[in-house]
Amino acid sequence: MAKDFHWLAVTDDRGRPLFNHRVDNTPEAIANAVTELLAIQDEHGQVAVGLDILGGIASLLTAMLLAEGLRCVHVPGLTVNRARRGTRGGENKSDPRDAKTIAEQVMLRDDLRVVDLPDEQTVELRLLVSHRTTLVKEATARTSRLRDLLTGIHPGLERVVDPTLKSGLILLSRYVTPDEIRRAGTARITAYLRRHGVSKQTTAQALAEAAVTAARAQKPSLPGERRTAALVRELADELAAGKARLKALEAEIEELVTAHPDGALIRSLPGMGAVLTAEFIAAIGDIHRFPSADALAAASGVAPVLTQSGKVRYSRSATGGDKALKRVFYQASFCSIQRDPTSRAYYDRKRAEGKRHHQALIALARRKVNVLYAMLRDRQPFQHRPPLHLVA
Repeated sequence: MAKDFHWLAVTDDRGRPLFNHRVDNTPEAIANAVTELLAIQDEHGQVAVGLDILGGIASLLTAMLLAEGLRCVHVPGLTVNRARRGTRGGENKSDPRDAKTIAEQVMLRDDLRVVDLPDEQTVELRLLVSHRTTLVKEATARTSRLRDLLTGIHPGLERVVDPTLKSGLILLSRYVTPDEIRRAGTARITAYLRRHGVSKQTTAQALAEAAVTAARAQKPSLPGERRTAALVRELADELAAGKARLKALEAEIEELVTAHPDGALIRSLPGMGAVLTAEFIAAIGDIHRFPSADALAAASGVAPVLTQSGKVRYSRSATGGDKALKRVFYQASFCSIQRDPTSRAYYDRKRAEGKRHHQALIALARRKVNVLYAMLRDRQPFQHRPPLHLVA
């Protein structure tokens, strides 16, 4: 698929090509392709349409196919790539070749995920979660750039100012170079920080004193200092605006999660805050597409993978699975061991068995998959069960 068009390849149940052509990504062209598919369905029986992309540029296509009752399944891009490479000349990639490979996979396999049209709430959550991920990545890149620039002209200040905190960004939006910090002094910088949003006097004064101490330790001016300082101030302003937007976005996400029918259930599981709940809903859509907790664990990449060759047989950690889902369960596990005694006890037990920190968290994540699946299946919130105390 490209931004402007899709490629449609149709084969019969024996793999013989019926047609193979481009479909522009417009309502009219897609409607004509749907008409062709419906005609084939009338002649040859039920048609299954394989899609290698979900959402984004395929959103209009998917909606129009499902609206006409056509069955759609997801054929992941990695599956398409590996299947194509197993054919003669498979390293040659083109839209027609990929479309033909997708058609063959749909014909040969019965375990492909069925695609359904998501509800409005799920779509909104996916959009907001995706946008939040973008904002976080941009903030991380800007923070790294700011630290790099600041280290180049005032390394002492970089060591005492945290640009991930509001107070640090307020300082860097005005005071950067050693000379301007020395001239301003502790009292003036403290007053500036207080006027611009640092609520605690002690925090403002401690930061001002640390900045002045760093400035007094560096006497020489460096080439490009003025321009670098201007860029640092610009990045500090952008980071501050990004933090405000991120806070507002997370408030929107929490509002949507609260209104979602599964929101309260999922959030009752220790470690699942509003953002992680939103990421989980955005990733899975409907829990019923997973027949069991084992299937959800496999899709999340937290279930052990069996490797067997001849007489050799062992289990290893999964390297595949949905990275977003794996992150949700991993982060939920990390948060829960700090606040939930039951999760902490399970983690400590795994550590005592010799597992490393990461392995113990993955084991806890696997357990959380079972619990969350049962909660959603039975429509029951998580209930804390106090440990049993045996009396002799």
